[in-house]
Amino acid sequence: MKTRVLPIDSFTSLREALRIIESGGLVAFPTDTVYGLGANLHSSTAIDRIYQAKGRDTEKAIPVLVNHINQLDQVALEVPANAQKLAKRFWPGGLTLIIPRLASLPENLSSGPTVAVRMPDYTPVLTVLQHCGPLAVTSANLSGKSNTLTAEDVLQQLDGRIDLILDGGRVPGGIPSTIVDCSVEPPVILRHGAISDDEIFSALGQDASS
Repeated sequence: MKTRVLPIDSFTSLREALRIIESGGLVAFPTDTVYGLGANLHSSTAIDRIYQAKGRDTEKAIPVLVNHINQLDQVALEVPANAQKLAKRFWPGGLTLIIPRLASLPENLSSGPTVAVRMPDYTPVLTVLQHCGPLAVTSANLSGKSNTLTAEDVLQQLDGRIDLILDGGRVPGGIPSTIVDCSVEPPVILRHGAISDDEIFSALGQDASS
């Protein structure tokens, strides 16, 4: 397989990315932190390809990126009220929500009853997600290697392993997202990140000491 590189700001490129994803291929693209590697959310074969391309442990769940809160009904069994509060307050941005998943999603997306979902704060990737719908997305790098900040970085690590890279220039890197498990009551912060604990508790109307 030869990995192609196309500019992200082209309708032709987006149309090709959609074709590849619909056919079970893998597409890398810039996000608001690092380059991500996306696949068809509803194809277990495509998700397997992510694990194979990265050399990723299959026990590690793969998050989902959406372009709007309205896309949550395509991945969630239900959207708890606390998840809705946090999404409305912090999306798009550095917040990942753990919510109950639809049973129809492939088992290799996540082994348990939940799914991790985020809406990135980066217009080009939101455009990709608008065209392609919610995608299974993880970092576009070999497992254990450095994160990729340019299309050239992705090509160096994943050339021949993925179908297409959408080149959007250098991305900022930065602080990982805060992860909040909203499948439990009260919600639990699983990873401290871009959004502070105090901001999370304030949005939920909770005392940080409780």
